[in-house]
Amino acid sequence: MQSNTLRHSSVSYRSLFSLPVVVAALGYFVDVYDLLLFNIVRVPSLKDLNLSEAEISLIGGRIYNWQQAGLLIGGVLWGVLGDKRGRLSVLFGSIVTYSLANIACSFVQDPQVYALLRFVAGLGLAGELGAGITLVSEILPKELRGYGSSIIAGVGLMGAVVAYFTVTLFDWRTTYLVGGGLGLILLLLRVSVFESGMYLQMKEKAVGRGSLRLLFSRRRRLLTYLYCMGMAVPTYFVIGILATFGNEFGQALGIPEPIQPGRCVMFTYIGMVVGDLLSGPLSQWMRSRKRAIGLMMGLTAVFVGIYLFTGIRAASLFYAACTGMGFAIGYIALFLTVTAENFGTNLRATATTSVANNVRATTLLTIPAFQMLKPLVGVIGAGAIVGLVCFVIGFWSLAKLDETFGKDLEYTES
Repeated sequence: MQSNTLRHSSVSYRSLFSLPVVVAALGYFVDVYDLLLFNIVRVPSLKDLNLSEAEISLIGGRIYNWQQAGLLIGGVLWGVLGDKRGRLSVLFGSIVTYSLANIACSFVQDPQVYALLRFVAGLGLAGELGAGITLVSEILPKELRGYGSSIIAGVGLMGAVVAYFTVTLFDWRTTYLVGGGLGLILLLLRVSVFESGMYLQMKEKAVGRGSLRLLFSRRRRLLTYLYCMGMAVPTYFVIGILATFGNEFGQALGIPEPIQPGRCVMFTYIGMVVGDLLSGPLSQWMRSRKRAIGLMMGLTAVFVGIYLFTGIRAASLFYAACTGMGFAIGYIALFLTVTAENFGTNLRATATTSVANNVRATTLLTIPAFQMLKPLVGVIGAGAIVGLVCFVIGFWSLAKLDETFGKDLEYTES
């Protein structure tokens, strides 16, 4: 124990503020800003395109689904590219793709073109977080990886708050220009970022890289991939249902003041910033990724119970519950660090990038389930049933994973 402590104390924390970590954090900031922007400006932008209320609901849902489809496809494409061509190829390619798509969105005049551009934006956004976490996990000393994930997440999730306030200050077309411009500015910073030395060493070996067949060829590897996804399912249950449909839950609880979904999302992300800043150091202090995530997941279940079943009657308390849930699900970057630690260098980007976006896309299953259950058991009952399934999946998956704290990442999959 003494030798471990001495080695940990001898590690310089200066590497936490190196250019790759800073650029990965800023990249996630722009990623979150751009990812949530359509959700925030959906109604005003489609109204400006002269769509009726009914068309806004229908076409707006279709455009959102196109964006989600881009995330799903992009998660696989960028992940494979990250293992075949390098982490930096993804960091450059993804940011160019979604920055130009967002700039183009500011000039859109047709809903079909809008949908296509959101697909391209989703395609680009899919590569940002997974590639950043992969790169940082490989360049930081293993004693500091948890801190690195917290810095990325804490800075990155502020993008949601900035997006919310940007929309209140400018019209929707300008907000898209701001998002695209931020991405292009960040691109200039990335010119000085260096490639992962671990990846460069692996590249010299005769091993398969970025192979989906290799990723799923062994049962244990496939199960590990699914468990990495499963432990994060509760996070996007909170974001995709409890926060996004906060107005419906507010009505069901009988809160007199109308609940604004945009504010629910904002307060949830504010909580996530604090949670993600603390979850990484918590895993370092506990010397366990699994115990830290388990604690956060258990706290999430507590706050979800408060949100659904304590009979909240004031809007301020409702938003406070959203903040609490956001804090508790603040293990998003940490679960991706666990994913990166579970796979060899030749499959690490493929696994981490695709898992990140597959988890985001679980809303394609949970939201229809929620909508289907509402007529049968009501809004509260539907949320509770979907939530129960998500937490069972989350805790089961976490229990099945191996502990990865302090794991040496210099290995390949065969």
